[in-house]
Amino acid sequence: MPLDVELATRPFRPGDLMESFIRGRPLDGAVVSFIGLARGQGRDGDAVRRLQLDWYPGMTERSMLAIADAAQERFEVSDILVRHRCGELSPEEPIVLVAVASPHRRQAFLAADYVMDRLKTEAAFWKREHKAGGATWVEPSASDRADLARWS
Repeated sequence: MPLDVELATRPFRPGDLMESFIRGRPLDGAVVSFIGLARGQGRDGDAVRRLQLDWYPGMTERSMLAIADAAQERFEVSDILVRHRCGELSPEEPIVLVAVASPHRRQAFLAADYVMDRLKTEAAFWKREHKAGGATWVEPSASDRADLARWS
């Protein structure tokens, strides 16, 4: 079963990726996708001017692949696509795309949710929001950790 996992150093177009992903799937009855956007407002309510996603080459890609691979083992899915940005992003830019193809919709929804919960809390990224008052590191929230705990 194919996995298409990539760390993107430049902006990507989710629509173009999805168009390619859905082609040629005579055995699949479902494709579920999630697009995450860089927020223009931090948890404190202050405007975010830009988001910096730092990564460790090799380690970050391996963490993303391990998450997609675990989803494929856990759920009945045909294919998983993950694109995750790194580097500098402006508010409203796509930061992540997760797409899952499966013969049945429920498995596709579950797998996409699982991948996102793990990417949000476990993938090797370090996130910094740049605001008028300076830069602050962003850690996974309590609700992010609670979402991940559902899969234990």
